[in-house]
Amino acid sequence: MIDTEDNFDTLEIGMTASYSQTITDADIKSFAEISGDNNPVHIDDEFAADSQFGRRIAHGLLSSSFFSALFGTKIPGPGCVYVSQSLKFLRPIYLDDTVNASVTIKRIDKQKRRIFFNTVCTVKDKIMILGKAELYLPKKLTGGKKQDNYN
Repeated sequence: MIDTEDNFDTLEIGMTASYSQTITDADIKSFAEISGDNNPVHIDDEFAADSQFGRRIAHGLLSSSFFSALFGTKIPGPGCVYVSQSLKFLRPIYLDDTVNASVTIKRIDKQKRRIFFNTVCTVKDKIMILGKAELYLPKKLTGGKKQDNYN
């Protein structure tokens, strides 16, 4: 079992974390399989070539899932719970694009242990996805149990 510290009091407005990943054919096919989203614009070269995009595009939720990786491993870190996420998909992300995902703390509600973030994915310094997220960080109690204060 992973033992995590209660780091809520170390969080500050303006803190940021980033993650980069190049989107591969295997990533897109794996995401299609696990999500059930087999839209041919993602997985069929011939179909995608005739689409408005001219070639295959990555699933929007594949790239935006990098936010979850940042939340669970960086800030706020292990044990956090996703409460909400809004997203705007501004441009398509293509096969072999390197996506840079970043999250920035914009507000902290200490009483409810909620952290509010701005989220953004870029490719070559162009904004591709914009969003806002709300996370809950349970308080660690003795014995490794978490406080149930989700609502």
